[in-house]
Amino acid sequence: MDGVQVERYRYAPGSLETLVNDGGITTNLRRAPWKWLLVPTFILGQWMTARRLVTANAIVHAHWILTPGLVARCLKAPFVVTSHGADLFALRGRVPTAIKRWVLRHSSDLTVVSRAMLPLAQALCGGRPAAVAPMGVDLQHVFTPDERVTRESSRLLFVGRLVEKKGLDVLLHALPIVLNVRPEVSLTVVGFGPLEEVLRAQCTRLGLDGVVTFAGAMPSSSLVKYYRSATAFVAPFRKASSGDQEGLGLVLVEALGCGCPVVASDLPAVRDVLADMPGVLCVPEADAAALASGILQVLNSNAAAEVGQGRERLVARFDWDAVANRYADILSSVRRNTADGSR
Repeated sequence: MDGVQVERYRYAPGSLETLVNDGGITTNLRRAPWKWLLVPTFILGQWMTARRLVTANAIVHAHWILTPGLVARCLKAPFVVTSHGADLFALRGRVPTAIKRWVLRHSSDLTVVSRAMLPLAQALCGGRPAAVAPMGVDLQHVFTPDERVTRESSRLLFVGRLVEKKGLDVLLHALPIVLNVRPEVSLTVVGFGPLEEVLRAQCTRLGLDGVVTFAGAMPSSSLVKYYRSATAFVAPFRKASSGDQEGLGLVLVEALGCGCPVVASDLPAVRDVLADMPGVLCVPEADAAALASGILQVLNSNAAAEVGQGRERLVARFDWDAVANRYADILSSVRRNTADGSR
């Protein structure tokens, strides 16, 4: 896939391989506790595949502490762990926390995708420094503005999994307030997840069936046309009841890369991405009235003209080339330390 060899493994009969699908592992375990029965074979299959592939000189880069970090710890190779958020903010019970500490204290290096995650990550690994190294977006060739595309005047856009921490329910509650002032406004929802039926029912109760369009899931490359034409991108992230919250929110970077103004919840990870970015408005999380006010403010402003002023900073931090170079430096440092015998 794009020059990367992808190795897939089985952990159950096809009809039961649902641990990761439709919302992610932590969401699935919380909604269907029986899926804990899939965890042992999920880890075992991953470990057997990794053991077959890892050579004597390999460095393993494990994305997520659980379970890839656990698998990496059980291999005889130096490994770097990257935490994306849910593995830190959720699954905080005694056993998961003990496993996370064991993995991180034996890792060659640890990275997190936003500064908001640093304190918790460093506490888990005994205070050892961690690096902030966000994931990236192709801001040079894919997520770019296009002056030939006319930006609409009254269409909002939401992109994300339909799970609690994405906060789409808050946006739906905010929409009637927006419509009282701007009745022509509509919302396009791109994404799928376990809460889709609940959210569709909420639309019906609020009288939004003709206002909200559920476009379903689509590949990243297809999102560009939505980002380029929407009036504003809305990211109503919130802290979930499990403690999980957004670790980074690359959809914000994608939207800004395409020149789309953003209204987002004022969470730590969001501030990390959007600090001082033109064309961005942050509002209190889980507050429908505040979100509606922010949306109306952006709709009535010239925010789209401001977004481009921050593009250079966005590219320097989140473009694929910048991110690749950052991780190449981290992995090269691990290689040098391994060769010196310090790890």
